[in-house]
Amino acid sequence: MQIAERIKTDVAAALKAGDRDRVGALRLVLSELQRAAKEGGADELAVLRRERKRRRESEEAYRGAGRTDLADAEAYEAGVIDGYLPAELGDAELDALVAAAVAELEPQGPRDMGRVIKHVMAAAGGRADGRRVSTKVKEAIT
Repeated sequence: MQIAERIKTDVAAALKAGDRDRVGALRLVLSELQRAAKEGGADELAVLRRERKRRRESEEAYRGAGRTDLADAEAYEAGVIDGYLPAELGDAELDALVAAAVAELEPQGPRDMGRVIKHVMAAAGGRADGRRVSTKVKEAIT
């Protein structure tokens, strides 16, 4: 629970600084981390990625509905969560992982795409979005 402990100290600092928006965002994330730990899913990074994805999807929905105030709040929360996640892989690094996976697995066509994606996602260690990986693998195979 390294990340949860960092978030707890950041909540205290945000409270002291009077940053109510940050406190609210951190408390929501901390609640999800604690719930996942109780349920046995203690992979904190997976919880943070899931919560960030939820915020990004909500932001898109709110923007589509013309609710920029709510979209901005969701974007802020996603940004706060981003601060606790490892940096995403760059395009060059991701391309190298895809090339290595394709060379190693020698896919026969699009039907082997899932196997290659799984390999790349494992090699990326959670530092790449599934959509990006899927797109890169599709480009490499076809």
